[in-house]
Amino acid sequence: MPVLSTDLLAYYRGMTGRALTVVDLETTGHKPPRSRAIEISVIQASLKDGILHQQTSLINPGVDVPPMITKFTGIAQEMVDTAPPAEEVWRQFLPLLSQGTITAHNITFDYPFIQGEYKRLGIPYDRPQSERLCTVILSRLMLSELPSRKLPDLVQHFQFPVEESHRAEADTIACWLLAERLLKEIHNEDDETVLARFGEQLLPLSEASKFLGCSQKVANSRLIEAGFEPFVSRRSGACLFRRRAIEQLYWESHQLSIPTS
Repeated sequence: MPVLSTDLLAYYRGMTGRALTVVDLETTGHKPPRSRAIEISVIQASLKDGILHQQTSLINPGVDVPPMITKFTGIAQEMVDTAPPAEEVWRQFLPLLSQGTITAHNITFDYPFIQGEYKRLGIPYDRPQSERLCTVILSRLMLSELPSRKLPDLVQHFQFPVEESHRAEADTIACWLLAERLLKEIHNEDDETVLARFGEQLLPLSEASKFLGCSQKVANSRLIEAGFEPFVSRRSGACLFRRRAIEQLYWESHQLSIPTS
């Protein structure tokens, strides 16, 4: 079931009043359980109160840190070897990670690591989808005009006052500043303005086909026949269409007028 802009607006409007638990991890690789977390930082914050608490710790998971990871993060093997053991750190952070809306820049990366670490301890950890916020997805909606939504690039774009990226403490602060900025804009702008910004998002044909209930080939033909020219991704060569164009055909196919608020 495709998620319409009006649904996204309601979701993010609701987020503006919630307490956020912003998390960032540094890890030995890309996927658990083969890879392990070696650093965690958590911020508790809200739009109303700002940052209320931040807690950061290196983690000793008892595995080697690949040289590539040390070069990328600056976290050396000796730093991990003298850090608290994984069991101690994850039990200490459980109360923080059990409250608020879990927020991360690309939560599909961090969340499986969190789940995997607690699984090792025999502790169930499963936050509902409604209590997770991904600032990558949010930035794609709100910042479609930017060439990159990578966190270091957004830090540079907005000139956020944070230290060098790829350490958990700095990246968590950057993620919070991004979430704060974009959620405040959603909170302060009227519905029509926010929906117009959402409409600029470029979506792949796989998403267009879900909206229109047809194959990607048919979705492409329908969009072009309706006068919507595709954008070609420089990176992948894929055809992309504006969210507003796809949703316009969706509403027309359901013989409904397009909502503006």
